Parts: sequence; C-alpha cells; structure tokens
Amino acid sequence: MPGTTSRPAAPGAVTAVTVHGPRGVLDLTVPAGATLADVAGVYAAEAGLPAPLPLVTRTGESLQMTTHIDALGLVPGTVLVAIDPYARKVPPRTRSGPRDAAPPVVAGTASATWLAIAVAVALVAGWATAQLPGDERWPAVAVLLVAAVVGCLPIGALAVHRVVAAPAFAAAAVLAMVWDPLPERLPMVLGAAALAAAVTAAVGRALAEPGHPAEPALRTWLFVGAGWFVLAGVGALTGASPQTVWAVLFLGAVLAARFVPEVAVDVPDQYLLDLERLAVTAWSARERPTGRRGRIVVSADAIGGVAARGTRTVRAATTAVLVVVLVSAPLLLWTAVLPLDRTGARCLVGFGGASLLLAARSYRHAAARRLLRVAGVLALVLVAAVVLGAGPGDAAGPGLVRLVTFLAIGVAGVLVLVAVLVGRGWRSAWWSRRAEIAEAVCGSFTVGSLVVAIGFFRYLWELTS
Repeated sequence: MPGTTSRPAAPGAVTAVTVHGPRGVLDLTVPAGATLADVAGVYAAEAGLPAPLPLVTRTGESLQMTTHIDALGLVPGTVLVAIDPYARKVPPRTRSGPRDAAPPVVAGTASATWLAIAVAVALVAGWATAQLPGDERWPAVAVLLVAAVVGCLPIGALAVHRVVAAPAFAAAAVLAMVWDPLPERLPMVLGAAALAAAVTAAVGRALAEPGHPAEPALRTWLFVGAGWFVLAGVGALTGASPQTVWAVLFLGAVLAARFVPEVAVDVPDQYLLDLERLAVTAWSARERPTGRRGRIVVSADAIGGVAARGTRTVRAATTAVLVVVLVSAPLLLWTAVLPLDRTGARCLVGFGGASLLLAARSYRHAAARRLLRVAGVLALVLVAAVVLGAGPGDAAGPGLVRLVTFLAIGVAGVLVLVAVLVGRGWRSAWWSRRAEIAEAVCGSFTVGSLVVAIGFFRYLWELTS
C-alpha cells in the first residue's frame, strides 16, 4: 500500500495520520496500538458525523476496520480517506422518447439573428403603415401591438431574445399611429415611440424572473426610451428647435460610449469586502458565529456571472449608441439650415464620430467594438456627404469632382484601417498615448460644438450685434 512500510512500529509510538472525508480534513496523532475503527470514530466525533465511516487508502484500496495501526505500518503523513457508501452519484436519466426525436430548441446566434431581422421588418412595417390614411392603419397597428404583448410573455425557449425584441414592435405600432413628417413635430413623434418601447421593456422585465439574462438589454431599453421621451417633451414645452433635441441626443450617445464601461460591471460588496470584519460586533444584535473566522472565497461561477452580466450590458449599450447616432446625426444635419448652426452641427457630428472611433479601441468586447466603429464611420460619412453637397437639401447630384473626392476619401479610410489592423499600431504605448490625447481633444470639441449647433451662440451674437 502506498505510504506504508513493512517495518513494525515501536511499542508506545504514535503516528500522524491525515483523514479526508465529507466534512473536511482532520490531522490526527494515532497510537500504534489503535485500530482503524478508533480512527474512524475519532473523525466522526470531530466532524459531527452520525456514525463512523469506512476508511480507504488514497488510491481507493479498502482497509479492514479491525486492523491495528502498527500492523499496517503507517508512516507519519499517511493519508486516509473516509468514504460514505451511500453518497453515490445518480446516473443520468435517459430520455424515454424515440431516438429520432428532434433536439430541444435553444436560444443562440441563429434565433438572435432572426429576431433582429424581425425587428427591422417591424420598423419598416410601422413606417409603411404611417403612409396610409388614418382609418386604414389599425389592422397593422393591432398586429404589431399583439406581437409586442406576446413577446413580453416569459414562455418558450426563445423568450430570452423575444422579450428584447418586443419593445421594437411597440415602438413601430406607436410610430404608425402618431406619425407626422413635420420637422417641428418629429422629435415628439419619435419620443412617443421611444416611450412605448420603454413601457414594453418595463413590462417584460416585471414578468421575467430576477437575474434574467435579458435584464441588461431591457434596462437599456428603459433608460434610453424614457430619456429620449423626456428630452423631446422638454424641448416641446420650452419651444426649443428640433436641432436642439437631435444635438443633445447625439452628444449623449458619444458620452455614453465613453462612460458605459465604467458602470457596466457591478461587483457585489460581499465579493470585495469582508462584511464580518466590518461589522460592529459589540453592538450587533445578531448572533456571533461559534466557529473560527474563515476566509471569504468567491467561486468561479460567481465571477463568471458578473462578467457575463457586464458583457450583456456593454453590448446592449453600444447597440443603443448606434441606433441613436443613426437617427440623430442625419436629422441634426438636415434641420440645421442657418450658416452658423450648420457649421456647428457639422463640427458636432464630425468630432463625435472621431470620438466614437477612438473610444472603440479600448473595448475588449468584439461586437461592441464593431458597433462603435460602425457608428463613428456613419457619422463621418454623413459629414463628408453634407460638406460635398450630397445632403438631402441639394438639388443636383454629385458631379465628377465630387465623385473623385468621394473615392479619395473612401480609399484613404481603407488605407488607414488596413494600416492599423496590419501594423497593430494601437497596441504600442506610443500610439496608444497619442490616441488617448486625440480622443480627449475630439471629445472636448464635441462638447464645445453643442453650443454652436443648437443656435445658442448665434442667439448671443444676434443679441449683442
């Protein structure tokens, strides 16, 4: 037997033995004349077991409980294992159905892709329904509302993704009901649709269980939708211009890309602090523990849960940033018609797009990084199109000079992207420091451009001239 010797122990000698069992590890000093039954009884008494357990070697070899320690020839440090013969793992149950039965449906990438396509179709259906006369819209609106209600129900294997898509159906239904193409009313129209999405997300979150995987996305729907509606409502009550609402929305999206990672990961206090050591035990009303104080050990599953929740929050937030930029940037450039306001709007969208591109380099999440890059590139493309005269208000299309300019800008962007990806420039300390400075400068210019984009600088100029 490993850990034993054939040489008998001297009379009156003792041996140090370590016993592993279901209640932990116990170090015992055993006389040479004791039996294994005595060792098992001492372990059961110290560990609080109802009855002694049989002992085996560390390799699983069974031992006779009546054997004396000196007869076994145990050396100091020998390891014995106390096993519970009734604690056996239950064999996995096999499915009694037919062998050719279909596998269960599991929410994954395929279901998320299909639901994303369904969301896009729902938004297109809402916009198309808005073009119909008022008395012909109700069938499509009813279908969209029913789809939103069904999506909030926590039923089925795909409920995780379906409840995230449900707010988009409610927003499309409200958009079809209150649609008005006037620029002065458009912020409130989209604000009402955002409020409907927030209410639907709140209903889906209330019906879901605590700690549901869709909770970060639903929370993002709730915050963004409610914030959009409040901003549009304040703008309507104060008589602010539409470009003010779009400028503030765009700036909020740019700032969110910078500050969301700081609040995405919420680590519980008990994972970081020893609450027992911080408790004032002299004045505490709870009963003090009788055993020795042990260390707080955080399991790997708990750490993985915190990381997964933070990942879902970052992904949902960057998706919201992309959607807000996709809506607010072109509308801001379209509604800023006065020369000074137009300059401020272009600077705001241009520096904001550069800030999004530079902020994306610090994200480790691949999907979030791609979403921010798409938002930044979209903002810069819109600014380039407006500067080159290809905006919605231009009557003439781009000529040969504009076409060459577009091609030059596109080739330059591709070359910069290839240089960064091939040379790994952002990973060096020198380039990373320069990128950090550039991001801070672009963020400062974005915030400063807001005053010009909303017309406040022009108002002060006219007031003093």
